[in-house]
Amino acid sequence: MRTRGRKFEAARQQVADREYTIEEAVPLLQQVKYAKFDETVEMALRLGVDPKHADQMVRGTVVLPHGLGKSKRVLVIAAGEKQKEAGEAGADHIGGEELVERIQGGWMDFDAVVATPDMMKAVGRLGKVLGPRGLMPNPKTGTVTFEVGKAVREIKAGKVEFRVDKTGIVHAPVGKMSFPSTSLIENVRALVESVVKAKPSAAKGKYLKSVTLSSTMGPGIRLETMTIEAATKH
Repeated sequence: MRTRGRKFEAARQQVADREYTIEEAVPLLQQVKYAKFDETVEMALRLGVDPKHADQMVRGTVVLPHGLGKSKRVLVIAAGEKQKEAGEAGADHIGGEELVERIQGGWMDFDAVVATPDMMKAVGRLGKVLGPRGLMPNPKTGTVTFEVGKAVREIKAGKVEFRVDKTGIVHAPVGKMSFPSTSLIENVRALVESVVKAKPSAAKGKYLKSVTLSSTMGPGIRLETMTIEAATKH
């Protein structure tokens, strides 16, 4: 049986067994922090959908207003002028089919991949490598596009991709514990609003079943789903 450490238990005891507003939860999460490193703040949203059905899949992206506290290393696979555009936007690695071959050889020194549609025939060979890592370019997330400059800038600014897993839960980061409370609150709101907007028309009943805010090492704090849903309808 797994046991929790004394510091975790001490932090958990400061969190009441109730739901909190976002404005209450964020400062409380920072107050009960005990880890000595700058933890990532994460959200888990349990949705009233059945991901086994294609028409109930929830997927999308959101550019967090205050980013994630760490700039992602962006790789762009393109040709001609689009390579220059990617460079001007701040891409870390830029190239064509030679990058595809390099990745096939085991190189993975990047956090996000953007590709132009004309390069997808070559990029398609990387499905088994990039797919399991969630790095495969996809038109639905804006990473297969001729607007490579815009895509790179959004990723660098803190663009987060979210997707419901097979258990009906969306997991996503919203920042670092060192962020000001106001910044984390705005990031949390931005993510929740995007997930609510992505609600599939086939989803019936209560959509946000539960929402939990936590840090890498800290206890989870439950958020008020009714308040959140009401706010996103404004």
